[in-house]
Amino acid sequence: MSRVTTPRIARRAERIAPFYVMEVAKAASDLAREAAGSAQPMIFLNIGEPDFTAPPRVQAAAERATRDGRTQYTPALGLDALRERISGWYAERFGLDVPARRIVVTAGASAALQLACLALVDAGDEILMPDPSYPCNRHFVSAAEGTARLIPSSAAERFQLSAAQVEAHWGPATRGVLLASPSNPTGTSIEPAELRRIVEVVRARGGITLIDEIYLGLSYEERFGHSALALGEDVISINSFSKYFNMTGWRLGWLVLPEALVPVVERLAQNLFICASAVAQQAALACFEPESLAEYERRRAAFRARRDFFVPALGRLGLSVPVMPDGAFYAWADASEAARRLGVNGSWDLSFALMRQARVAVTPGRDFGDADTARFVRFSTAASMEHLREAVARLEAVLR
Repeated sequence: MSRVTTPRIARRAERIAPFYVMEVAKAASDLAREAAGSAQPMIFLNIGEPDFTAPPRVQAAAERATRDGRTQYTPALGLDALRERISGWYAERFGLDVPARRIVVTAGASAALQLACLALVDAGDEILMPDPSYPCNRHFVSAAEGTARLIPSSAAERFQLSAAQVEAHWGPATRGVLLASPSNPTGTSIEPAELRRIVEVVRARGGITLIDEIYLGLSYEERFGHSALALGEDVISINSFSKYFNMTGWRLGWLVLPEALVPVVERLAQNLFICASAVAQQAALACFEPESLAEYERRRAAFRARRDFFVPALGRLGLSVPVMPDGAFYAWADASEAARRLGVNGSWDLSFALMRQARVAVTPGRDFGDADTARFVRFSTAASMEHLREAVARLEAVLR
């Protein structure tokens, strides 16, 4: 009888911490099953996923592609037609000339970040990031054998890095910065003048500027609704069809790269992914039709209305939001007062208390950094206004 042994786990895998957002989501789902059919089913304000699905024209395009057999491998860089449509969107929405040859279609923004990190980060390289920030972004750096260095950022800095911080923390091993604007978990964007200064600081040191712009389409203020790509062709932008385009499970994103990097990323993509989903790419062509874009803008207005209702309501419940989110669909709330009212310790315990007592699922700040995140909770407003109003009523009953 052969002896069974446990495989040795690679060190890179051991360095990746659990994704606590999903761990909490599993607990919320378990509690939701208990509450199913009760007077208070669980309201999920924890996952960053639009409650809207792909518009009818996009769904119809996917059906046609499947019916017509357009389901085979595409080029690793993506369908030429889709790259052209994305290029056109940059011209129409942002007034930018982003040639299709600089655009690489990927299997979601996650693949885009992985490809960018594998192309640019060597073992021992350091990438500067704000604290708080989306946890998976730093894990992409770690998976490429680099080190994500989190720099505490405060409400005064809109929970974003400043040029002065980048300059002060730049060291011999620093390779560049990885930013997000608007950000998950805060929904805040970098002030345009500050972003320009950051790019200049990085450029002067021969570094790289990676910027996650997957929520850029969901900007609510004109001064923030501009792509960092306007600051030079050396800026690398990561984007996605998940958030503004409401196609989360379709796993489709893109990179905009300096032209010299495209063949490098193409080679990596050929080997690691072959290509993004052919059906998803065919469907995404319909995202840029006038009727689809008009629907996306109506949905953007709905997300903004939800923010305008929900953030002030949280403040009245002792869950103050230090910086009004200017994009995305998140509220980064200080949970200190709410935790005190419920007699629990920090946002982790508060999140589970709210799940049990109010049947409202939220995300504790533990995932999003090292500095001060334990006292924050992240609410997702990617839920109907009806659900948000009911959530406020339940939270009020528990916290007042």
